[in-house]
Amino acid sequence: WSREDEAAVRAALQATGTLELAGRRVDRLSGGQRQRCWLAVVLAQETPVVLLDEPTSALDLGHAVEVLELVREVAAAGRTVVMVLHDLALAARYADRVVAMKAGRVVAEGAPRDVVTAGLVKDLYGVDADILTAPGDGSPVVVPTARARPLS
Repeated sequence: WSREDEAAVRAALQATGTLELAGRRVDRLSGGQRQRCWLAVVLAQETPVVLLDEPTSALDLGHAVEVLELVREVAAAGRTVVMVLHDLALAARYADRVVAMKAGRVVAEGAPRDVVTAGLVKDLYGVDADILTAPGDGSPVVVPTARARPLS
């Protein structure tokens, strides 16, 4: 355990807003706190590639946005980020590229503006939707209009 390791851990805890949780047991943390702590673990490792599986699950919208802004900063600093998100709106807002999968197969890939379409939403989720354009960054915004198939 080196001083560099200590500095990397401290920086990761500060970046994820979890420094005050450092002495607590993981089983005593909320789901959102755990998610942010796991992200701190990943960041502290300083690997060139970061793999994240649903880093925003169990987070309220405010914390989800904080996490995704942090992930964007990590990518901007030169690290490759591969992230699984089921929230198409957040994926469209924060990803440079989107890969949509259904039944284990890639059904669409590319820039969010090219991939996130009403047809894709219906194919993936069985939901009719309008796709609007967000003011500011122009990212696609999914607005569900009706369920395309009955609940089973």
